[in-house]
Amino acid sequence: MSLEGKTVFITGAARGIGAESARRAAAKGANVAVVGLEPEELERVASAAGRGKGAAFECDVTDRDDLARAVEGTLERFGGIDAVVVNAGIGGGGLMRYADPDQFEAVLRVNLLGSYRTIHATLPHVIERKGYVLQIASMAAVAAAPGMAAYCASKHGVEAMANSLRTEVKHLGVDVGCAYFSWIGTEMVYGADRRERMGAARKELKGPLGKTYPVSMAADSVVQGIEERRRIVVTPNWIRPLISLKPLVQRLTERGALPRMADIDRDTKAEFDEKGAEAFTPTGLGGEAFTAADRARGGARV
Repeated sequence: MSLEGKTVFITGAARGIGAESARRAAAKGANVAVVGLEPEELERVASAAGRGKGAAFECDVTDRDDLARAVEGTLERFGGIDAVVVNAGIGGGGLMRYADPDQFEAVLRVNLLGSYRTIHATLPHVIERKGYVLQIASMAAVAAAPGMAAYCASKHGVEAMANSLRTEVKHLGVDVGCAYFSWIGTEMVYGADRRERMGAARKELKGPLGKTYPVSMAADSVVQGIEERRRIVVTPNWIRPLISLKPLVQRLTERGALPRMADIDRDTKAEFDEKGAEAFTPTGLGGEAFTAADRARGGARV
């Protein structure tokens, strides 16, 4: 579908893939509702859309009331919602035996429950426009690595949710896509690199998996995915065949990690002993923004 005059609702749009996707969709004539934390960053993204085509809504995607206000504000401003990019997410690491339960569950709340709540809040309006939903997953939905259990579980979960939703709404004229990205140069990834244990693990990766790809590549894929109502969106392209080979990729991931697990376990325990729960807080500025908002309201609310 042409983006000219269409309205795209994007979560996690203060930075990274969400922000760049909003800029590129607006350049093609779309109205963009940019949704997330960090209101000053959101306003910059909305302003960059130009010509009154951007609107910013401060919103924690784990909060149903926040989402309802963002959706209502979008409807008042633009009259409807044609596409939703379910992008908001946080990342954190740590072996399950050491990871702080609150930090572990925060990743699941944002990435999985936040995605569901975003879709639930926007879906009636997308159905009305016979539009498109794009769920951002990750290479982490293809293979689960040690130390990333919460993140991988959340991304496998949103992939399954998108696959279920696709069949549920196809007869209503709505298409559903799922995006699989490798390491993209976002603040979340660079925030992980700044942590000694995570950064060291990334440096050990070889070949294409050891490369960090520009945000612009992922944003181009998002916009093209919306325009073509794609079932699968990837960045980079080498991910596409791996989606069909998930059991094999998982086995190879395990085989590659096993020789190093004793060292990973020792280093994780040492970091836990030194820093406690702070060793497992979500990475990057977006992760920090969620942590601050979550603490301000008193922690988890189901």
